[in-house]
Amino acid sequence: MEYQHEQTLAILDHTPATLQALLGGLPTAWTRAAAGDATWSAYDVVGHLLHGEQTDWLPRVRAILAHGEDQPFSAFDRTAMFTESAGKSLETLLEAFAVARTANLATLRGFALTPEKLALKGTHPSLGVVTLSNLLAAWATHDLNHLGQIVEVMAHQYAAAVGPWKTYLGILNRPILTE
Repeated sequence: MEYQHEQTLAILDHTPATLQALLGGLPTAWTRAAAGDATWSAYDVVGHLLHGEQTDWLPRVRAILAHGEDQPFSAFDRTAMFTESAGKSLETLLEAFAVARTANLATLRGFALTPEKLALKGTHPSLGVVTLSNLLAAWATHDLNHLGQIVEVMAHQYAAAVGPWKTYLGILNRPILTE
């Protein structure tokens, strides 16, 4: 599928409510458990999404609109949530994410992005030249990736408890996402 701006905004708009519906009110045994040493808990993922919302996606949109390829994006600390989320409740993180996402989407819509603007290029520090539409598609796909990661890490909490049904549960029979 080629980039569709309104469809991308719809995914981005739905993520906070999806996270709230999936995680809100669950016991910490479900939200704080990881599925191994190199995996993140649902709590970690929400912290990561919040950090990205505050420091990554919209600043990169602005960088493309203002500087094009001339000024590479700032590096993103993909594990900053381990210190930034410390001591905060999952409910606090979910609410902060929803507020930040709402503000970012309002700002993004305010840019009145045209096909010409979506074709503008920027420079990623490791990927090289990307277009604004690449960035926005990656933002929505990043959300979907992490929603899947949350579901996987939660499903793995019952990997032993399901007994022989594990054979029929594909989510328990494939490698779990690590980031």
